[in-house]
Amino acid sequence: MNAFEFCLEHTDGAARAGTFAPPRGEVSTPTFMPVGTQGTVRALSPFDLEAVGAQMVLANTYHLHARPGEDVVAALGGLHRFMAWPRPLLTDSGGFQVFSLEAFRSVNEDGVEFRSPAGGERVWLTPERAVEIQWTLGADVAMALDHVVPGGADRKAAEDALLRTSRWLARGQARHAALCHETPHQTLWPIVQGAAHLDLRIRAVQQVLELGPWTGIAIGGLAVGEPKELMYEIIEAIVPSLPPTLPRYLMGVGFPVDLLRAIGCGIDLFDCVAPTRNGRNGSAYTPDGPVNIRNAVHRLDGAPLDDSCDCETCRSYSRAYLRHLFVADELLGLRLLSLHNVRFLIRLAEDARKQIHGGTFHTWSRAWIDRYRMRGTP
Repeated sequence: MNAFEFCLEHTDGAARAGTFAPPRGEVSTPTFMPVGTQGTVRALSPFDLEAVGAQMVLANTYHLHARPGEDVVAALGGLHRFMAWPRPLLTDSGGFQVFSLEAFRSVNEDGVEFRSPAGGERVWLTPERAVEIQWTLGADVAMALDHVVPGGADRKAAEDALLRTSRWLARGQARHAALCHETPHQTLWPIVQGAAHLDLRIRAVQQVLELGPWTGIAIGGLAVGEPKELMYEIIEAIVPSLPPTLPRYLMGVGFPVDLLRAIGCGIDLFDCVAPTRNGRNGSAYTPDGPVNIRNAVHRLDGAPLDDSCDCETCRSYSRAYLRHLFVADELLGLRLLSLHNVRFLIRLAEDARKQIHGGTFHTWSRAWIDRYRMRGTP
């Protein structure tokens, strides 16, 4: 396959199985990408990530620019070498921080000015600067800077942000093309915005495609406060407008049910901090719903967390031991539950891929979701 090519292998309804080919290794889809915001997936090493089957990892432009700085990373051989991850890397543009750090930033037509909530330092991101930082970091896939608004944003705020995102995309695309002129080792992906307004979402897709060609396309600004059923409705409305030859990346979505429902709509790539964040807080995914390992019911439980799971945690340790680690505030517990949760989502995507190839995805996913929800899990 050519660099950054996407090969669609099989479909089952809207669900798709394919292969995306960045230079550092092919990525089988659908797949879940662990989030290493600051160049590390919290509590896990790159060796852990390889062991659980991670194919591609995400890092964040804003955070790595603020600390340690892209020039430091470049001087040490680029982000892959810096974080000892040899496989594909994707860097978010910093657009999500426009939403998550709303109290510490100001937005205008030129870009975004952030004030660090920790030390007060100022960080200025323009569409061009976001591209330049990601180029210097050396990620395989860079994301265009976008203006993310809350899920409940009114129509005027959503439309203003959409139009600004489109203008920023053209600027970032031009700068990226200039950087790639001689050594095209990186690709740039656009992000579809529009908040919870379906017609704005469709318009955003049209605007993005007019600026192509692209090697992939992302859907952003979901799972930021809108009802989940509305999120699924938006995904279903957008996907038919997306070229089937491009991988589709749903940003920031990664709870198990969300993963399966979005795969059923035709999404290929996912990322989310939830599996490691929940793991560090003692919550573990299982086929029967999440388990709070701190609960006293696990005190004498010699069974594994999930007897169907092949991760180190489930192959080696009992629920009783895992509970002991959390009750005793031992760091190993944070690693073991984070490891399991990441493997759970990666394995879920792997199983979905097999079912798509077998033509049984939709029946299987409905049964899987019904079992997972039996404890009242959303």
